[in-house]
Amino acid sequence: MSGPSDSELVSAAQEGDRDAFADLVRLHHPNVYGLCLGMLGDPAAADDAAQEAFLSAWKALKSFKGDSAFGTWLHRIAANKCLDALRRSARRGEDSLDAILEGGGSRSESVQAGGRGPEEAAAAADLSAKVMGSLSDEYRLVLTLREVQGLSYEEIMTVMDCSLDSVKARLRRAREAALERLRHFSGGGGVL
Repeated sequence: MSGPSDSELVSAAQEGDRDAFADLVRLHHPNVYGLCLGMLGDPAAADDAAQEAFLSAWKALKSFKGDSAFGTWLHRIAANKCLDALRRSARRGEDSLDAILEGGGSRSESVQAGGRGPEEAAAAADLSAKVMGSLSDEYRLVLTLREVQGLSYEEIMTVMDCSLDSVKARLRRAREAALERLRHFSGGGGVL
């Protein structure tokens, strides 16, 4: 027998039930953390951003009207927290590519490394991190939402607050940019 639905937990949490919100956190933490890790590349930064997202969600929960799924609303909050973290690190002059290369470990890297030996898997993970780290925040977000998190176009529209045509165009441009950088980093030429 399954537990209460998201909508039941949200209703209870909106009435101040902390246990219901804790259940929502347990249910959604893997996806939120995965999104943050895909965006930030660093496990510690991803954990911080995920915690900030859940804290913001708790504070704003009474304003959640259910126009979208709770998970989609939460993804939008998490994506904004990740973008804030990327902006903060850029303002401090940190090289986000270095942080991504040192962090590693996203689900997309694990999938891409499947079936290879340890050296090949590590090289593929490094290349993937390099490519993702070289993309703009917008491209990294749309690719992470679609390819890592598996969100639908409609969910991405809600998270990114844009039209379906815009999501499709951004995703196409992000894939093209990623492919161009992949060719460049793997020695196949191309211009950054």
